[in-house]
Amino acid sequence: MKHAYIFPGQGAQFSGMGKSLYEQNAAAKAYFEQANDILGFRITDVMFGGTDEELKQTNVTQPAIFLHSVILFQTTPDLLPDAVAGHSLGEFSALVANKVLSFEDGLRLVAKRAAAMQRACEANPSTMAAVLGLDDARVEEICAQFTDEVVVPANYNCPGQLVISGSIEGIKQACERMKAAGAKRALVLPVGGAFHSPLMDAAREELAAAVANVTFNNPTCPVYQNVDASPYIDPELIQQNIVDQLTSPVRWTQTIQKMVANGVTHFTEVGPGNVLQGLVKKIAKEVTVDGIS
Repeated sequence: MKHAYIFPGQGAQFSGMGKSLYEQNAAAKAYFEQANDILGFRITDVMFGGTDEELKQTNVTQPAIFLHSVILFQTTPDLLPDAVAGHSLGEFSALVANKVLSFEDGLRLVAKRAAAMQRACEANPSTMAAVLGLDDARVEEICAQFTDEVVVPANYNCPGQLVISGSIEGIKQACERMKAAGAKRALVLPVGGAFHSPLMDAAREELAAAVANVTFNNPTCPVYQNVDASPYIDPELIQQNIVDQLTSPVRWTQTIQKMVANGVTHFTEVGPGNVLQGLVKKIAKEVTVDGIS
């Protein structure tokens, strides 16, 4: 019986996130203030009282979710994971939880990742769409039909829910083809770019340069990484996978399936919202799922 801790990605943010933690826990407050100093602006002001629009800015969203997740984990006593995983951005939170990255290095990398992704989005206007009710293999087949436009699978969230990523025209055409193939829904998402696609290549290069200057330590437990859903304990491989993740799909369905096959019976989501709890229940009905938020 193994207990895994899992960490959410972009989209889980909400106004007021972390406020009660800041007000009620002295150690948490110290972490938040340290984060304000590292980032060079008071991210706590936006997290605790910002509008949805302000929170949606990539340079705020990613550090905000990372901070909420990591500070919750660091200030909740007696959390001893047998394994960790994170969805996209959440992988950085997971790497602080299993001691591969320090809090400070994790936050700096997340801030650099967010800025690099923002620049990539501005250089290549692009988008993503959620495809519901279609078999993964069929979605992959339709994506592979596009040769002049970028259209790729981006997030394997759970059976029957796959997010695709690519050029604006490509995604528009792909949504029509998905519906024609029998998808219940294929809807363009309100995101600023084609995350986890080749259009993030410039961001990947920027992140690789930043990661090269950071110490990756030996983990306290395996991290199941997005790129291939496999468990890793080698710091060098973990480092490479965190970079490759930017242009590769998030294999969340496969990650949970592999964790269960390797003996995980209890999943705890740490951070804002409960999206991952819902996905885990759809992937593996037999496990225990809860959250710390």
